[in-house]
Amino acid sequence: MEHYDAIIIGSGQSGNPLAVKLAVSGWNVALVEKEHIGGSCVNVGCSPTKTMVASARAAYVAGRAADYGVSIDGSVGMDMRRVRERKRAIVDSFSGGDQAKLERKGVRIIWGEAGFTGPREIEVALNDGGTERISGDKIFIDTGTRPAIPEIDGLDRCAIHDNATIMELSSVPEHLLVIGGGYIGVEFAGMFRRFGAKVTIVHNCEYLLCREDQDVGEAIQDIFREDGIEIMLNARTSSATQDADGTVHLAVTTPDGEKTITGSHLLISAGRIPNTDMLNLETAGLKVDDRGFIPTNDRLETAVPGIYAMGDVKGGPAFTHISYDDYRVIRDNLFGGGGASITDRMVPYVVFMDPQLGRIGLSEVAAAEAGVEFNVVKMPMAYVARAIEMDETRGFMKALVDPDSGKILGFSCLGMEGGELMAVVQVAMMGGLTYRDLREGIFAHPTLAESLNNLFSLVDQ
Repeated sequence: MEHYDAIIIGSGQSGNPLAVKLAVSGWNVALVEKEHIGGSCVNVGCSPTKTMVASARAAYVAGRAADYGVSIDGSVGMDMRRVRERKRAIVDSFSGGDQAKLERKGVRIIWGEAGFTGPREIEVALNDGGTERISGDKIFIDTGTRPAIPEIDGLDRCAIHDNATIMELSSVPEHLLVIGGGYIGVEFAGMFRRFGAKVTIVHNCEYLLCREDQDVGEAIQDIFREDGIEIMLNARTSSATQDADGTVHLAVTTPDGEKTITGSHLLISAGRIPNTDMLNLETAGLKVDDRGFIPTNDRLETAVPGIYAMGDVKGGPAFTHISYDDYRVIRDNLFGGGGASITDRMVPYVVFMDPQLGRIGLSEVAAAEAGVEFNVVKMPMAYVARAIEMDETRGFMKALVDPDSGKILGFSCLGMEGGELMAVVQVAMMGGLTYRDLREGIFAHPTLAESLNNLFSLVDQ
């Protein structure tokens, strides 16, 4: 049995940089990966979806060319094979680059599926057949998550798509049915509508993105409906059937009674579950929580000394940048004298619908639940000069401000480049600036950042 200083299970956005750091620091490192280097983000998540969002955006702008005084002869068409080819090329570039770096730094990549045989021992079912047993002083689990498939009568007899397979279509669906109106469902619904598909979202909640404030979710619904997307809220799919020609029928329970909807393709975006069931964690002395995630302390240490969990598999915010920060926490505690923690870290994120939704800090709901005093200011994007010039005025921005200190508690922007504008506010929050600093700051005209002058001027009105 070959022994390593460290074994990393899963090539995600925590595991890869950690493997490189350990290897260049002189550790003997093995990384076990069963499918592809880079994890979900690089291969079936962030990178490919945002690549396709860019294609959808190009189609949308081309379709609106006349609004800007531009004439296009003929109709705007989609070549989904070319869209897919572009997406695959970017994924291959990112994943291949990650693999080359790992190998160049001396990390041994073992292709297969890992399972514990003891607290420090792993057995790998190799992809090319056979098994290999290895041991390590420290073991880092970065196996991520996979799509959750809801229990719907008949769904197992239907051809369904998840976030990975929907990006491999070679033609635009005639009518895409989307079960789930969370971040993934919203991004794909908007994308495929702009590709030219008819889209219906079935969402078992009062409004889309129901972890956001209600005004945000309702504004997204207004935008989607304006774009021609059908939305069924407080709706639960009770059964699914599929005809011989591929047509899908969903029986949906709504506040207005039972309804049947029909589509050509079905996307399931009903959350994600952790990849822990294959790890034989109990053999290592580990237990999962009631949702299957691996509990850790604020230093990402599990209940078993020497075993760590990082990235989405530990639960909590499931974002690439959070996974990468998990790597920073482990790195600093191993090499920087300790003290690094995931407690109270900022969690920025962007939903790459169009217009984007960017958020940092507290929402109104979260602040109220925590008993935090706040003032809220809100301004439509129709008041933003840059948005008017670009004819992209849908959405709004709002901020929560501490009434005593003036510190910014939270910020949301549903609007053009909402993620970039959110990042400006995040940097201000990181620096401990108050709303007055952004109200009085000199920003280049006419940029989106300049609109923060106007937004924060509302605090004192």
